[in-house]
Amino acid sequence: MTTTTADLETRARVAAVLDPELPMVTIEDLGILRDVRVDDGTVHVTITPTYAGCPAMDAIRADIEAALPGEPVVVHTVLAPAWSTDDITDAGRSRLAEAGIAPPGISTGSTNGRGLVALALSVRCPQCGSPDTRELSRFGSTACKALWVCNACAEPFDSFKAH
Repeated sequence: MTTTTADLETRARVAAVLDPELPMVTIEDLGILRDVRVDDGTVHVTITPTYAGCPAMDAIRADIEAALPGEPVVVHTVLAPAWSTDDITDAGRSRLAEAGIAPPGISTGSTNGRGLVALALSVRCPQCGSPDTRELSRFGSTACKALWVCNACAEPFDSFKAH
């Protein structure tokens, strides 16, 4: 199968779709975009939710279709391999931090590209950089985030849950 310039442009348009719950990152930055291919004029996009039952998947599907107006699009949702916070790109981690959301750490003990999540004794504050923080609530503004507060600068912030 040959990749054409049009195929690359199609992939770029899909990759630029923003996550509706984390609009500072694209679905590619978040690592949920698995594949974009064009077969017989139909665009097939494969995505993986950050967790089973993620309520943003319908919005993401609609945004993918809107990014490709007039083109036949089939969005496939796959659960395996499961999404991991390791799938977030370096650019995505930077954009989360710039938006005041503490990005998750990188897994250790990797097996087949996935691994155990390192025990985090604290989450570094994205506002002032202090490690002197504490979790206020395991549940943040979305199911993917927890609510933390910095003891140094007293600012609350979301922290992306590692999994």
